[in-house]
Amino acid sequence: MPLTDTGTITAVRCHGPGDVRVERLPARAPGPGEVTIEPLAVGVCGTDSHIVGGSFPAASPVVLGHEVCGRVREVGAGVDRLTPGDLVTVEPHDYCTACAYCRLGQEHLCDAKRGYGVRLDGGMTERMVVPARIAYRLPPATPPWIGALTEPLACCIHGMDQLAPRSGLPVLVYGAGPAGAMMVALARSRGLAPVVVMDPRPDRRDLALRMGADAALDPGDPASEAAARALTGGLGFPYVVDAVGSARLLESAIGMASRGGRILIFGVARPDEEARVRPNEVFARELTIVGAVINPYTHHRAVGMLPTLGLDRLRPAFFPLEEVSQALAAQAGGRADKVFVAPRGADAARG
Repeated sequence: MPLTDTGTITAVRCHGPGDVRVERLPARAPGPGEVTIEPLAVGVCGTDSHIVGGSFPAASPVVLGHEVCGRVREVGAGVDRLTPGDLVTVEPHDYCTACAYCRLGQEHLCDAKRGYGVRLDGGMTERMVVPARIAYRLPPATPPWIGALTEPLACCIHGMDQLAPRSGLPVLVYGAGPAGAMMVALARSRGLAPVVVMDPRPDRRDLALRMGADAALDPGDPASEAAARALTGGLGFPYVVDAVGSARLLESAIGMASRGGRILIFGVARPDEEARVRPNEVFARELTIVGAVINPYTHHRAVGMLPTLGLDRLRPAFFPLEEVSQALAAQAGGRADKVFVAPRGADAARG
């Protein structure tokens, strides 16, 4: 196709801690192997809030947004598997391909990886240009806001791969934000039972139950740990997920794990947080503690699972580009199950 993108576009750029601006930027045409996408729904993630707050390293300035669903507007030379009008989700990472980790098939551990919306311009804009290889076609009838959940779902799938659960065994999930809710849905789909959630907020405990949890408990209740353990026959949990990111929760997770248990650190804790762990307890109870970062080779699988998990049980909220500050505040305040920036309006994001 002729490369015709010109003029300017509206975008949300972070220029540093606390400095988010809605700006007009030059548009560019897609080069060879690239596509131009018109984002319809862009998830607002805790990472976005951390970038704006200055606790997550990012380029400055950078267009925010890494949970992207949109329509292909234009394709560059050599692109033959995508056409204008296709609904796509974006796998938002670029790898060097040359470091030891890339050469070992561990690209997500790349020394020089760059994320769209973090170190490369992301999706909170009217148009974005990305390599065609990171745009995954979705079924045409997919609601765009559901499509934008592909990236966090892909991360959750990687987390479950790291946890390596066996069906028919209990799992405890700390935190029922959007990621924790998807973890609950994945745990249910993998046949784990009972699925137990700990979250201090009543609305998120309600979300956990909507997503299939068998029990949702308030960790502020002194009886909650005993109640959770009773659901395992007193043995503790063979699988525990920290979907919050907290040193304190890691300490709690170790206490709630059964002998031989596996603990997944999935939430992003502050870099300076430290947990007090007794090595003898890990040794004597043969515990395994694993981490999970981003979504190596799981985006394709997430596209396949997207329609199977009942993600429409989430209650979304939509904000235009010009109201990105309100969107960030809504995300930080938990005023919806999942917050989205909708560059083409809420109706287009809903689909």
